[in-house]
Amino acid sequence: MRFASLGSGSAGNGLVVEAGATRVLVDCGFPVEGTERRLARIGLAPADVTAIVVTHEHGDHADGVLPFARRHGVPVWMTHGTARAVPGAVPEARVFDSHSPFAIDGLEVHPFPVPHDAREPAQLVLTDGARRLGLLTDTGSSTRHVEAMLSGCDALVLECNHDPGLLAAGPYPGWLKTRIGGPFGHLANDVAAALLAALDRSRLRHVVAAHLSETNNRPDLATGALARVLGCAPAEIVVAGQADGCGWLGLA
Repeated sequence: MRFASLGSGSAGNGLVVEAGATRVLVDCGFPVEGTERRLARIGLAPADVTAIVVTHEHGDHADGVLPFARRHGVPVWMTHGTARAVPGAVPEARVFDSHSPFAIDGLEVHPFPVPHDAREPAQLVLTDGARRLGLLTDTGSSTRHVEAMLSGCDALVLECNHDPGLLAAGPYPGWLKTRIGGPFGHLANDVAAALLAALDRSRLRHVVAAHLSETNNRPDLATGALARVLGCAPAEIVVAGQADGCGWLGLA
């Protein structure tokens, strides 16, 4: 089992999770051609994608889903609320409950609800039966259920969206700062670090800092916050960037 980010940030998100011949694309916020280029960068073709799982309807996660699915005949999974909120008819749409696991060929997907200002947002733990990858982006705060779901993972992709000081002093209008920093917005570096500290990390091999704001954060601030919890060097924390994401990370 392995995973790679196609890109992570407010301009588009996509993550590929692979187990054997199963390759699930989690979110697709890029134009079709951009997604195809990003897949090629990690050695994949569109035909290699087994399914798309959509976490919520915001454009940076969902704008490319329907065009890519239509062009390449890929089935799409999303919650009922997300399906109602995404504009246009979703080809081969399959609805999942945010509390119930489901299988996509060789991967089992365990969704869980999160506090975010979308219709019915969910984040995910994906497993091949032996290894577990936890995904948590686009949530304004943590819950005990979130921490229970992410405990015991072998790898974690964790939102580190902003530094509170940079957000407060930055150029965004007040209403947007309130939204981003609120309980249904995005995780600050220190909140992400506190969440990480609350988890069972006994199996954790990889931590990827994701969804960093290019205006209100810096990679060194995000990796420093997580590294202090893990007791490692900041360079050991992988950053999934907006332009390049990150390459394959294996869990075997």
